[in-house]
Amino acid sequence: MTEIEILKKINNKKIGVLYGGISSERKISIRSGEAVLNVLKKLKLNVCGIDVDKNVVEKIKTAKINVAYIVLHGSMGEDGTVQGMLEIMGIPYTGCGVLSSAISMDKNVSKCLLKYSNISTPKWNSLKKLERLHKIKEYPVVVKPTLQGSTIGITIVKNVSQLDDAIKKAFKYDEEIIIEKFVAGKEITVGVLNGKALPVVEIIPKGGFYDFKSKYQKGQSKHIIPARISEQNYNIAQNIAERVYKIFKCKAICRVDMIIDKNSKVWVLENNTIPGMTDTSLLPEESKAAGFSFENLVLRILESALTHNRYENE
Repeated sequence: MTEIEILKKINNKKIGVLYGGISSERKISIRSGEAVLNVLKKLKLNVCGIDVDKNVVEKIKTAKINVAYIVLHGSMGEDGTVQGMLEIMGIPYTGCGVLSSAISMDKNVSKCLLKYSNISTPKWNSLKKLERLHKIKEYPVVVKPTLQGSTIGITIVKNVSQLDDAIKKAFKYDEEIIIEKFVAGKEITVGVLNGKALPVVEIIPKGGFYDFKSKYQKGQSKHIIPARISEQNYNIAQNIAERVYKIFKCKAICRVDMIIDKNSKVWVLENNTIPGMTDTSLLPEESKAAGFSFENLVLRILESALTHNRYENE
């Protein structure tokens, strides 16, 4: 569908941009949501912003939206919760569905699926509260909450003396955590738009670790497009990203984070189904490198809602 066709088909519908939420990524979601909202307003579409909270159903009914544009990062948005609610309400929405959202958000489940699909991902163990921790034989490791994004609650643990504090920190955000082997190397990410991989981005965080600050504060990380990797690894990374998109049953968009170790092996860290849309976000940069403006990217994602009408109320 061309931009003109998308605009023509959406012109008689009211779009609600869902952002904010109650997760630890609320502030970033608001920034992403406002960026999308501004584009849709500029296109003179019938659009409103909906800050998601426990009263979201009432807000949606009051706004009388026909289409939901989801820009909710973290829990409630990326875990399939709001998608399920919208399907019950009969409102088509952008992006991935309930299943792909849920399995991508859960790091333990997603790593199991990657391993089953013969896609390399660092070795890991999952741990729930009150469960006994098995002895860690090799350091460093990365301790992560299972259901968080944007590196919230993550710690790189270099020795056993740091482990307890890292586990306590991760459990502040979730009931289950994973302890993953740390893989040193070059950080890259690959967005996938409608099944096709975008240019590979190399990430160089100012502080050495691509944490929350590096992701969302200007000047805290450098993004190099195309990534300075071999042609072979470039093709491998794009191929893996497209496979993840297909295996995880994604729709419209996802972004796959990876790392290339000193032996040039590509490892998948995680899959993101609602990537950031802020002025420091990776996906808009990748899209621009592929020849898509931010406006075009927003419309291409919006198009997914037009074909996601299994439960739509006509």
